Amino acid sequence: MGGDFGPEPIVKGTIEALKAYRFVPILVGRRSEILPLIPVGFKDKISIVEAEDVIAMSDAATDALKRKESSIYKAVELVRNKEADGVVSAGHSGATMTLATMRLGRLKHVLRPALVTLMPNKKKKRTVLLDVGANVDCRPEHLVQFAVMGSCYAHDMWNIHIPSVGLLANGEEESKGNEQTKETFRLLQERQMKGFVGNVEGRDLFDGSVDVVVCDGFIGNLVLKSSEGVASTITYLIKDYIRKSPVAITGALLMRKVFKLLTKELDYAEVGGAPLIGVKGCAIVSHGKSNSKAIKHAIKQAIDFVDTGVNAHVERALDTALRKD
Repeated sequence: MGGDFGPEPIVKGTIEALKAYRFVPILVGRRSEILPLIPVGFKDKISIVEAEDVIAMSDAATDALKRKESSIYKAVELVRNKEADGVVSAGHSGATMTLATMRLGRLKHVLRPALVTLMPNKKKKRTVLLDVGANVDCRPEHLVQFAVMGSCYAHDMWNIHIPSVGLLANGEEESKGNEQTKETFRLLQERQMKGFVGNVEGRDLFDGSVDVVVCDGFIGNLVLKSSEGVASTITYLIKDYIRKSPVAITGALLMRKVFKLLTKELDYAEVGGAPLIGVKGCAIVSHGKSNSKAIKHAIKQAIDFVDTGVNAHVERALDTALRKD
């Protein structure tokens, strides 16, 4: 209910996902608004859990803990009570993360859950970036755990045997970075983490040279939002130059397929949402402006997250890491 466009794209995305994947959808929110949006042929395939209250984007994230009749609170409770395997929300991201962390709880050994996103790269794959907003202030031991969790995620979701993991810094040399990243570098080297390649720079996110990039949530969110801005600006400038130049217009007709593919690579809807890794269960945080395509892909992310058993892998990996300490 809390997304920028209300329940319509959520319902439409759910129906699109039902046509493509096997899962049991439960929509949580105001039945009076949801039910008219469901086509007759799908009414018996979708359950609705009534929730009158909606957390607005302007509300404080911690308010969600008190508002037990809200749609996101009830959705998370379904996962907590094992009535659902995962929750997908395009509403208040802070509320979703707060409730997922506090109500679902953290996995064994996890100090801080992290928000994961996938960045496009030159190899036509995706680079795993975490954390992108769940934790603004982090200690080195948190970043070490992010590295472990990111590696598990890349292994299970992308079938990479030993994912390469880089620590985001202002230079590749071991001496670069702040005190936080220098200590994280030392700990990862000391524990001989498989796949750790050392420091990486911002450009490495997009050239496909590394599978997982680790940073704190403050830096990660800046990287994510800046990248979205750059992608949007480049797309605008290309279109603007084409519109102004007759020669470019002729070329654009030939390049239409290329532009279409480029736009698809940069479209956040192609990813769908960001998993909050490290909590019991599955929570996918989608963009507030998500359209039906984004919701469909977010649901696919949730299905894959549950089916691949990422959480069990994370617990095993952290068990092994702690034994090395």
